[in-house]
Amino acid sequence: MTEVTTLGQVGVIRRGQADVARLRERNRQRRVQRSLAIMGPLAIWLWWRQLAGNPVAMGFPHLPAGLATMFPEIMLIGFLGIMLVLPMAAAGKSPHVRFRPSEIEIGFADVKGMDNVLEEVVRTLNLFLGFKTFREAMGGTPRRGILFEGPPGTGKTYMAKALAKEAGVPFFYVSSSAFQSMYYGQTNRKIRSYFKELRKAARAEGGAVGFIEEIDAIAASRAGMRMTGAPSGAGGAEGRAAAATTVSRSQGREGVAGIVNELLIQLQSFDHPTKTEKLHGFVVDRLNTWLPDHRQLSKGRSTPANVLIIGATNRADDLDPALLRPGRFDRSVHFDLPSRSGRREIIDYYLARKSHEADLDRGDRRDALAATTAGYSPVMIEHLFDEGLVWALRDGREAMTWSDVQQAKFTEEIGLKQPVEYTEGEKRRIATHEGGHAVVAHLVSDRNLEVLSIIKRRDALGLLAHSDAEERFTRTEEELKGLMAIAFGGMAAEELAFGAASTGPAGDLAYATQLAAQMVGSYGMGGTLISFDAIESGPMSAGLVAKVLSNDDGRKRVEVLLLEAKETARRLLSEHRHLVEALVGSLLERNELVGDEITDLLERAAATKPAQDGWGRREIKTGVSL
Repeated sequence: MTEVTTLGQVGVIRRGQADVARLRERNRQRRVQRSLAIMGPLAIWLWWRQLAGNPVAMGFPHLPAGLATMFPEIMLIGFLGIMLVLPMAAAGKSPHVRFRPSEIEIGFADVKGMDNVLEEVVRTLNLFLGFKTFREAMGGTPRRGILFEGPPGTGKTYMAKALAKEAGVPFFYVSSSAFQSMYYGQTNRKIRSYFKELRKAARAEGGAVGFIEEIDAIAASRAGMRMTGAPSGAGGAEGRAAAATTVSRSQGREGVAGIVNELLIQLQSFDHPTKTEKLHGFVVDRLNTWLPDHRQLSKGRSTPANVLIIGATNRADDLDPALLRPGRFDRSVHFDLPSRSGRREIIDYYLARKSHEADLDRGDRRDALAATTAGYSPVMIEHLFDEGLVWALRDGREAMTWSDVQQAKFTEEIGLKQPVEYTEGEKRRIATHEGGHAVVAHLVSDRNLEVLSIIKRRDALGLLAHSDAEERFTRTEEELKGLMAIAFGGMAAEELAFGAASTGPAGDLAYATQLAAQMVGSYGMGGTLISFDAIESGPMSAGLVAKVLSNDDGRKRVEVLLLEAKETARRLLSEHRHLVEALVGSLLERNELVGDEITDLLERAAATKPAQDGWGRREIKTGVSL
């Protein structure tokens, strides 16, 4: 019974029990036997010469006198010849980098936050390791290729290296751009050389894994590549110029199509015979010309090389359809951004390897970080901790704290702090604006208030950073209206405090308008079930917002939703003005509040002066209707 190493719900075949390991050991024994057969007689002859008193002496051969005087000229000619031939010979060399399993540091145990993807990759690895049993005993066709597709930084290259490490076979890494050559036809030659090296290594080691990074660069769809001739009726110099341009473009597109064709052919080249098999076939064919039909010799079948090709791309839709058919890339695996539980696993994994203080070992801290990093890829999470270490190093510390991680997160998402000398009146207005956002967010929805600041970052004079308390994939109509009310919190606060709003709410209005247009034209939440997304062509194809606003009825419904959201914000702030005043006073003193500092301040202010008219927290009441 085949033994497996348990990994989640799927086990990996142990190396010693795999067909790959048995084939590699058999090939090793054959190499040792061939070496002994060749070197044995030579060693016996050298020892015989030594015992006979006539040992073999090492040194340069003796040159005749005439040839010795020409030796410098011969060396110069040889050097020039090498300099001329070497670039052409190297132009078609495979550009890959070969890694032995011992050179790869990561394995499946280091893959975190993508259990479903890992299980599918393990199944593919087991087919690769047991290829001979699957093909000969079960009659199946082993997988030739697997496509990793998904957003950048989601672990495609990481997973490919882990697979090669667990397989225990050579890993051939190559970037698609490395195949490109300035010489016509050399790109195709490099692709052939790459697959030739893969087949050679696979037959010697029992298997090989090839990884092509950003494969869409050399495997884009060939649709629409054909070019017609020059426009009919074109004559004179303009006609000749147009024809020359058309021919040049046609040749370029034919070259691209040729590269795709070469890649498609090589993906089915794993059963090509070796040089020894070709020589044997040549001899058998010549002998068969002299033999009658009933005496014909059999050439035998070529043994397919056990090669697994992994292609990685961020743009799977751009790939040629022929590349994705069975027999080439048999399976496509989508790498998505990690879920909240997946991010928690990734956070635990990286924090175990990076210097940090004890406060980052608290479960609530790590849970909060997992909640506030929605949309982060594994690479972004690792980079976040690296930036946290940078903040610690700036303060002369060797371990990062929760504050360092928060500062790194704000810097990455919002930008560096830019000190600005506000006037006293402008500073109070900005604090009032941001305080209005925070109070509405605190009242109408269950959201995490992360940062409240009046420090300039990038183009924002102040900001409120907030996120969902729980990871969500859908939103209700009331939740969307709550987000619009938060956007109007700044404008409403300015109008209540100063009688009129400034130019600050420009970005808030753009966000609220876009959200309202989506509710009307896409979500069916604006009193109409007509979907403006269905308009695919014509004068209104610029975008959803343009489609909705260019329609009189749609524009009216958007305006109603915006007025409703503003009225909600205005009513909430007028009844909870003391909360805004508490935030404004603290912002004028400290410039920035983070996390629990915001909610603690709001709760203390609410306890000292409760709401007057029964407007409870997270309650939306509107006075505008359709």
